[in-house]
Amino acid sequence: MRGIVLRYRVMAYITGVVLIVLCFVGIPLQIAGYPALVNVVGTVHGILYIIYLIFAAHLVWKLRLRPDKSLVVLLAGTIPILTFVVERWLTRRYINPALAAEAAAASPPAPARTA
Repeated sequence: MRGIVLRYRVMAYITGVVLIVLCFVGIPLQIAGYPALVNVVGTVHGILYIIYLIFAAHLVWKLRLRPDKSLVVLLAGTIPILTFVVERWLTRRYINPALAAEAAAASPPAPARTA
């Protein structure tokens, strides 16, 4: 589970940063007459978003989220800054409890003490 969470988090942050660059740097430059950055960063974001979707879908499936929650997670890479917000919400609400339950199930019970 930890590997799935790590892959999701890395892609959420990378996708979010690239989308911010695209929206707040690339698009104003395109409006000013310099479309080169939008062409490159837009393509990079598109590729990274597909990878994000794969990792997010794997995490959503592993956590068994409801369809409405799953849709929020999957679409977070399309709105600037939302990937960061959704990642924190998902961590607090679903990932941390799932990791705690996994750790509790994996740890062997303590041996009984005899007096």
